[in-house]
Amino acid sequence: MLDKKNIIQKEEKAVLVGLVHKLQTEEQVTEYLDELAFLAETAGAKAVKRFVQKLPHPDSRTFVGKGKLEEIKNYIEGRDINIVIFDDELSGSQIQNIEKVLEVKTIDRSDLILDIFARRAKTAQAKTQVELAQYQYLLPRLRGMWKHLERLGGGIGTRGPGETEIETDRRIVREKLALLRKRLSEIDKQAATQRKDRGEFIRVALVGYTNVGKSTIMNLLAKSEVFAENKLFATLDTTTRKVVFETTPFLLSDTVGFIRKLPHHLVESFKSTLDEVREADILLHVVDTSHPAYEDQLGVVNKTLQELSVIDKPTITIFNKMDQYEKNTFDPWLEEEVRAEILKDLKERWENQLQGNCVFISATERMNIDELRATILNKVKELYAIRYPYKTGFY
Repeated sequence: MLDKKNIIQKEEKAVLVGLVHKLQTEEQVTEYLDELAFLAETAGAKAVKRFVQKLPHPDSRTFVGKGKLEEIKNYIEGRDINIVIFDDELSGSQIQNIEKVLEVKTIDRSDLILDIFARRAKTAQAKTQVELAQYQYLLPRLRGMWKHLERLGGGIGTRGPGETEIETDRRIVREKLALLRKRLSEIDKQAATQRKDRGEFIRVALVGYTNVGKSTIMNLLAKSEVFAENKLFATLDTTTRKVVFETTPFLLSDTVGFIRKLPHHLVESFKSTLDEVREADILLHVVDTSHPAYEDQLGVVNKTLQELSVIDKPTITIFNKMDQYEKNTFDPWLEEEVRAEILKDLKERWENQLQGNCVFISATERMNIDELRATILNKVKELYAIRYPYKTGFY
């Protein structure tokens, strides 16, 4: 695997850089940089300063303008800054040009997410998926950020006549990609066999933006111990548990969270994990209602589900963290009647928009969990009755 786990060490100090242009407003960039700071924290770095520039489009050489780059350089000098993180994807030559000026390690959002994924990967499938994504990220950047790679199958006869080092490295990366794809294909076949062995159970999958509380809800519903923490991408590997509500069994899966600007090569690499979403009968779309941009996050997830061709599956939208939403929204002095009216308006708006297929809960405070269970149970029973109309038994 590429040695990217050392990109960010604990307690490193980071500078974040964003760009306001015709496709990104100032408000959006502020929000994206908030998320980038959280990503940096998840990877073990503290964001100490942000730089934002307005340009019609990114500079082809250094992404930001020469003056802004000098401003960043002046800030870094004399301070213990270890890394500069750009919110948008950089080319290899841009990374090289920026590092020449700043003399500090420079990465982009994609590289940061890959670093987090590499740290979180536990199973053979997740490790292979991350490694595949890392090599896909590296291949077009070899010229700009040239590194010596391990000479796989090295020795006499491995270097072609007149072949340059960069061409050799490209060939090595392509060979490694082919090897990883083959390995992942074998793992996928095993996973597909396991899914077939699950029999006739209705399958339910938790989906949503990263860090919205999917794993906490999984633990509540399945009474299991799935790893959950207040960091991005706490869950990489799909976890599936058999759940029984009353006398009705079904399979519940927790899946990797989505995020804005998720690198395309990462989505491609994790397609096999997302098969759990494709093969699900019911989706539980979890939303962090306490997040200021929860509607945008909801839209990002719906767009991803659309790309996976699963947007039309039966879906229950779970508006989670309602306790935190109330804390963030209501002043202590606000009258109870006014609070109730605001909450009623919020619920009615989404119930109308989602044709009633939604529940408002707090997983940590166990708020409305019985209602959530009842909603899921009714949907599961409904699908069992459609799929097995002549069967009597658990539904």
